[in-house]
Amino acid sequence: MSPSRTPLLILFVLVLSAPAGLAADKRPNILFIFSDDHAYQAIGCYGSQVNKTPNLDRIANEGMRFDRCFVTNSICGPSRAVILTGKYSHLNGFVRNGNTFNGRQQNVAKLLRQAGYQTALVGKWHLKSEPTGFDYYHRLIGQGPYYNPTMRTNAGDVGPQGFLDKKHTGYTTEIITDLALDWLQERRSQDQPFLLMYQHKAPHRNWQPGPKQLTHYDDVTIPEPETLYDDYQGRTSAASNQAMTIEHHMNANDLKLVPQRGLTPAQREAWDKAYGPKNRAFQEAKLEGKALLQWKFQRYAKDYLRCIDSVDENVGRVLDYLEESGLDQNTIVIYSSDQGWYLGEHGWYDKRWMYEESFRTPLMVRWPGRVKPGSVSNAMVMNLDFPELFLEAAGAEIPDDMQGRSILPILEGRQPDDWRTSIYYHYYEFPGAHSVAKHYGVRTERHKLIHFYELDEWELFDLESDPHELQSVYDDPKYADVQAAMKKELARLRDQYHDDGSVVDFDTVRARDVKLQQVLGLSFDDEVPPNSRRIAGPRDHGVLLNGQGAIARQPSSNVLNPAYKPLAVGAWCRADQPDGVLLAQGGESQGFSLHLEENVPVFVVRADGQMKQARGKRIAPGEWTHVAALLDADGKAQIYINGRPAGRQRNCGFVRGKPADGLSVGEDSGSLVGNYDSPRPFHGGLDDVRLYWGPLPLDDLAAWAN
Repeated sequence: MSPSRTPLLILFVLVLSAPAGLAADKRPNILFIFSDDHAYQAIGCYGSQVNKTPNLDRIANEGMRFDRCFVTNSICGPSRAVILTGKYSHLNGFVRNGNTFNGRQQNVAKLLRQAGYQTALVGKWHLKSEPTGFDYYHRLIGQGPYYNPTMRTNAGDVGPQGFLDKKHTGYTTEIITDLALDWLQERRSQDQPFLLMYQHKAPHRNWQPGPKQLTHYDDVTIPEPETLYDDYQGRTSAASNQAMTIEHHMNANDLKLVPQRGLTPAQREAWDKAYGPKNRAFQEAKLEGKALLQWKFQRYAKDYLRCIDSVDENVGRVLDYLEESGLDQNTIVIYSSDQGWYLGEHGWYDKRWMYEESFRTPLMVRWPGRVKPGSVSNAMVMNLDFPELFLEAAGAEIPDDMQGRSILPILEGRQPDDWRTSIYYHYYEFPGAHSVAKHYGVRTERHKLIHFYELDEWELFDLESDPHELQSVYDDPKYADVQAAMKKELARLRDQYHDDGSVVDFDTVRARDVKLQQVLGLSFDDEVPPNSRRIAGPRDHGVLLNGQGAIARQPSSNVLNPAYKPLAVGAWCRADQPDGVLLAQGGESQGFSLHLEENVPVFVVRADGQMKQARGKRIAPGEWTHVAALLDADGKAQIYINGRPAGRQRNCGFVRGKPADGLSVGEDSGSLVGNYDSPRPFHGGLDDVRLYWGPLPLDDLAAWAN
């Protein structure tokens, strides 16, 4: 179909009602607490020898601890994408940090919201695009700092002219907790169950402790891990060629030997008091060799554990509120991390490997009345299973294309007989930070097979006799049968999870992927709308509007709900008068419009009564021109004229609720979205009017404009 014949297209996700027979006040709330880079070996209930975590231990002591929870891809962003989608990285499109998560795809927040849950996200996001499926979010931008973070909400960045008048000042772990408690106490609906994703930056690099924890561990020596001095001789070249050793790759900023950036004067004074004397003593000692490595380990480990101390304290604040408010009895509390972490094991920091310390992640779940307190599971579970748990607990349908499996039966003490006995893993980020080679592999009860496929190197470990994975037995003849069986299982899992080495490209599968396309019937091919007549000439499928009202209207509905959505809107137009509305939805409280003002295209977004707009460049009157506005996943608006950028607004933001007024073409038939005092009926030619939910690729825009 040529652009001139394309009808109005609406891209949407169907809104499902809450499951029959499940009253909202009976379904459990879901509190998902997520930290970044938290090693299971640094949690008390996992037997930590280096620190105590009394509040995190409460979750395990009052619920279930999982001793074998694994990740599909041991790195921050990909792990988060897996938890949102229930799909491996190659199917959700986010395989490495630096990718942009495609928010058009199905995610667990959208599914829970469709099932009647209120959804919120506070803290670290780290997926580049704006969150979708959340009624409320207040997130760090990018990685986020440990102090005084700039954050972004549904309404824009925090700061002057943003969601709040003042930027956040203080320690990020505490600020994220304050925001989570604020949402629980003041912002959530009392009539709906909720999903709250409460997600910390800590204890991510460079491990800046909070003001309360600056001197923790000053008077203790942290026990060294057995493998701190690993020489990597028992493995392939991949283990030797990384760039993540404490000895050689930590920098002065990591070790707090230089002033820390982004602190207020008072914060800097506290830091200088805590670190200044210790740094001077280090400089005077002039350590070398093993003594220098030991000092670096102690400095790193103590800062890392100080960050965890703050997480533990702040999780305790939230648990206390749940108990004080009575919410604890009907709230599932889940604690996990985006992957495991090296706290000096193998001489390393960071993650990425399929070796156990980074492959395993902590998981504790509390649900009063459903989960036996103090229980422990050795079942092989995965972060891939988290969204399925959320959905089953909520009584919502689990989509067939999710690849995990709900762990609810295990939580209730009835592990299925057919539960998985092997785990598949795939890491992609090379070249990249820390130079860890790409690899995939399989782990069973006793063995682990890893293939560094671009190096064509293999490792096989017997986890019973070699729990620290120091000596590969891949070439040992005694393990020939094991090697063959593990390769067969690896091939089976790659087939089961549809991993043929390719990664999904959403630009080519967007319509199939989300089942989005719906034709509403506004086609000018067959019937001329009221208040218009057929155009003769080069755009003979368009219509000529006489300025007497809208040529099409649709009432407000869940299908036509623009709340928190990126969108694209536009048309071919021939302006016979300088002012007029091409398309509008909503009104003075919530909505958007694309209109001409003195022949200048203007795109307006209304959110809670506040108006922001992007202005383009003047178009020639009386000439056919393609005008479009794109609102991207970051809330930035861009005007395009004939397919070329012509004006933008970086902080336009999203519509924040379903408009009461409907959609109209040819005038603003509602309570007026834009800064005009009449419906502004359009005079002139109009053709190929389109509205899309979701980002519109520029190639599609170019085709539409030609």
